[in-house]
Amino acid sequence: MSPIYLPERSALVADALTPRQIVAELDKYVVGQAKAKRAVAIALRNRYRRQRLPADMAEEVAPKNILMIGPTGVGKTEIARRLARLAQSPFIKVEASKFTEVGYVGRDVESMVRDLVETALKMVREEREAEVREKAQQAAEERLLDLLLPPVTPSGFGESSTEAQMARDQAAATRERLREQLRAGRLATKTVEVEASERAMPSFEVIQGSSVEEIGVNIRDMLPGFFQGRTRRRKMPVPDALDHLTKEEAQKLIDMDSVAHAAIHRVEQSGIIFVDEIDKIAGREGSHGPDVSREGVQRDILPIVEGTTVNTKHGMVRTDHILFIAAGAFHVAKPSDLIPELQGRFPIRVELDALGRDEFVRILTEPRSALIKQYTALMSTEGVNLEFTTDAIERIAELATLVNDRTENIGARRLHTVMERLLDEVSFEGPDLGGRDVRIDAAYVDRMLQDIARSDDLSRYIL
Repeated sequence: MSPIYLPERSALVADALTPRQIVAELDKYVVGQAKAKRAVAIALRNRYRRQRLPADMAEEVAPKNILMIGPTGVGKTEIARRLARLAQSPFIKVEASKFTEVGYVGRDVESMVRDLVETALKMVREEREAEVREKAQQAAEERLLDLLLPPVTPSGFGESSTEAQMARDQAAATRERLREQLRAGRLATKTVEVEASERAMPSFEVIQGSSVEEIGVNIRDMLPGFFQGRTRRRKMPVPDALDHLTKEEAQKLIDMDSVAHAAIHRVEQSGIIFVDEIDKIAGREGSHGPDVSREGVQRDILPIVEGTTVNTKHGMVRTDHILFIAAGAFHVAKPSDLIPELQGRFPIRVELDALGRDEFVRILTEPRSALIKQYTALMSTEGVNLEFTTDAIERIAELATLVNDRTENIGARRLHTVMERLLDEVSFEGPDLGGRDVRIDAAYVDRMLQDIARSDDLSRYIL
């Protein structure tokens, strides 16, 4: 991205992908759930289509928000997170149950937009730092060489004398030798003193989880010197000092006003907010008790989803074109229990399927970060070669499905607990098994898990 802010430039890098290609990318990480993948792929492609419309028409095209309905552990969050990574869009996940109606103690719903802006700000800042990194590294290298070899001013000679010139040439030659040693990593054991700032306060999140900004008081502006912190000299190894100085030089080369401007534009045009547990705030009209607050939260969320302007410390943010993806199990409540206005803002509804044995087998082996691949890689660091047979993988999937059916169905998350229990001995004894091959077959799985899987009580508390 150019250091100069260009509002017409899109933040999307996946805008050339067709919906079919987007689904194919999601298939690399999430097993099944074709309907949900199809819905989010269309939503992402529609953003690309909207950007190609005339400005007046594009302003009128609102995003088609999505409501995912399905039990826990079936891939709702992962689909949304992978979609955001694919598009390089600012993304946050929030739990609807963490918010409370205005007037109650809890987080304000507008904080989700502020958090999204902070995420976008970090993304844009990292991109700008990458652009100026080479120039920043050069400047940091010169500063570090000044610390290792302070400039020498020859005394007792005239500026143009031969002796003064010889001293300068010798200092320059020594500096170049130091530069070669620095780049070759031969100065890693040396330490230098660097001025580093220390924060006056460890965190800006105060007052029961709400930031000072959220209650309308900007203490940073009132007491700027207090929050700037003071600097002190710290001894650092040369590699750490070089990293520190590189970051400082990069900050000098970046226009933070431009970064904030670009971040807000990215949020407004390509931001994604995933609202989980939305079924927890569903309540019928006219109910009493806690449901009153739940309906209040829905009414507070409604303007943000419909499109409003939220005040942040970086500027005003319009939410008209932010994509909202809501999700919930809806075991007790139903989507129709949400207030009608909020229901209407989620026109696309997809139901995710519960996972069974066949899906578990695929989850264990197919995705790029499949559990079998993870554990095999982890144990390889100890010199242990794990080998899972086909019947072992099928048996693991069967037992995970069995425990899900008998106790709480937590979807694919059950595989994590099953795998940890299965590999308990291997993980514990791993350092003593260096160089050995360990074969995991169905008999091994039964030996480690059969007794627990048979007992409802044990599986409830262990698996």
